[in-house]
Amino acid sequence: MAQVHRVLGVILAGGQNRRYRGRHKALETIGGRRILDRLSSSLSPVCDETVIVANVLEAYQGSGHEVRPDRVPGQGALGGLHTAVCWAAELGCDAALVVACDMPFVPESLLRMLAKSANRAGVTVPESTSRRGFEPLCAAYGVDCEPAIAAALEAGDRAIISFFDSVPIQVLTSELVAIHGDPTVVFLNVNRPEDFDHAERIAATQR
Repeated sequence: MAQVHRVLGVILAGGQNRRYRGRHKALETIGGRRILDRLSSSLSPVCDETVIVANVLEAYQGSGHEVRPDRVPGQGALGGLHTAVCWAAELGCDAALVVACDMPFVPESLLRMLAKSANRAGVTVPESTSRRGFEPLCAAYGVDCEPAIAAALEAGDRAIISFFDSVPIQVLTSELVAIHGDPTVVFLNVNRPEDFDHAERIAATQR
């Protein structure tokens, strides 16, 4: 598999953020910094360009990044991923390095490893302690994955990993991930107010 030369950084900001009281999680502040800004500062040194996929465009005006909605509305995270990969291909990039907008502690060093390990043909995903065993919303997706993602959407299978059986998968082992920090912190999702409180406590220890 050919290695990547150009990588598009993509913050997936999704739709209405209903699990977080209707507020836009990316714009919430953790440790005095918006999650959006934390992710941007980690992605931008690693990627050729950093953009945002979001369906409420006005919320991200003035962010300093170009924002686009899902190409096919109403398809959840997989629709956002499809948009990211298509956008990367349009810009002449080889892969999209995608991070969910509610992960405030993903470090630049891990994203750099993902970018360097990425390839046009498949997915490079870090191992984790999640129920899936890996983190598909902190991963690199080669632009050649687009037909497989589109086929899954056409079939009505909106699971973020619905197309994984159709493309090469490269997993960064938990040992490699641990080099960059505690996985329970690195991959923490701020989905609920109690998660926000937990993230604030973590941020306080990092100052």
